[in-house]
Amino acid sequence: MTIITDSDELAAFCKELAQEEFITIDTEFLREKTYYPKLCLIQLSSPDKTACAVDPLAKGIDISPLFDLLQNKAVLKVFHAARQDLEIFYNLMGCVATPIFDTQVAAMACGYGDSISYEKLVNNIASIQIDKSSQFTDWSIRPLSNKQVKYALGDVTHLCDVYKNLHTKLKKKDRCSWVIMEEEILNNPDTYKNDPYKAWERIKIRSPRSRSLAVLRELAALREQQAQKRNIPKNWVIRDDTLADMANQVPHDKKQLMKIRNISKDVVDGRFGDLILKAIEAALTSPKETWPVPQKKTALSPNVIITIDILKMLLKIESTEHGVAAKIIASSEDIKAIALDDNALVPALKGWRREIFGEDALAVKHGLLAIAVKDGKITKIPVT
Repeated sequence: MTIITDSDELAAFCKELAQEEFITIDTEFLREKTYYPKLCLIQLSSPDKTACAVDPLAKGIDISPLFDLLQNKAVLKVFHAARQDLEIFYNLMGCVATPIFDTQVAAMACGYGDSISYEKLVNNIASIQIDKSSQFTDWSIRPLSNKQVKYALGDVTHLCDVYKNLHTKLKKKDRCSWVIMEEEILNNPDTYKNDPYKAWERIKIRSPRSRSLAVLRELAALREQQAQKRNIPKNWVIRDDTLADMANQVPHDKKQLMKIRNISKDVVDGRFGDLILKAIEAALTSPKETWPVPQKKTALSPNVIITIDILKMLLKIESTEHGVAAKIIASSEDIKAIALDDNALVPALKGWRREIFGEDALAVKHGLLAIAVKDGKITKIPVT
């Protein structure tokens, strides 16, 4: 069990790893009390399972050699469920690690179900039962125990076997391109940028109108900016339901602001109260043509609802038949869109997804393909 706490040791290890075809990476972090994840440990392994844990909290350590390795295009970086790890490195480096391989995505393309956990995947492929008792320990406390380090290194050594197994299966099934397409979102820097003026889109509000949404947009942006500046969870600044209440009630002064649920007198009388009122004023005085437009929910006809249900059944059949997780073939929104429009601009009607699902979905929709039970199994039957 090795922990690197020295800059020179890290540089030397990264130099060795730079000669490899691929490396495996995992991180341990905390984010319960911060806006940005606090990186506490980085685990790295070569294909022969020579593994080390890097302590980014060690005094004086320079982890820039690791950043150089993450941007080395000659070395494939293998993660499991990579998004949070990549977000951490993006925040530190200002760019996305490349190239990458996500074993969770690959597992879906190989028929291991939707978003399989690392523990289950290792057990499935390597017949190893991982001890997860150290998973939720406080990784910021030093010194780390031998048990913690052993657990952390196991996450990257087992990953070597998982990667090799999945890569072989993908090549055999000619599905490597499927995984590359799925990883496009992980390779896009926009995935990791937290635009304050898009934060409102994740907040539920009753009976939304353009005016209330414009106010909500400004208030959510203010909260996001404050959380980022102070590096604290955004709900510690102000809660979602409180933002929604303010957007609906639109307080114009401190007296009205005091009537909003969960707003304390200290907030109202302090600088943040002033910022809230200025944000509301900014929203109300902004050009009305820039205000968000509420999305109207159109009631689906009974025939469309039935079509959606049948297409969902078809998706399960195709998922089983092709050994691909249903989630990676088509989403619920894809299916709804296809039920409404033959030319819907959705992934399920493009590329390999169209080949294994989209074409059959359109055939079912137009009565050219039926779903029936035959010999005790649900199957597809062409309609002639």
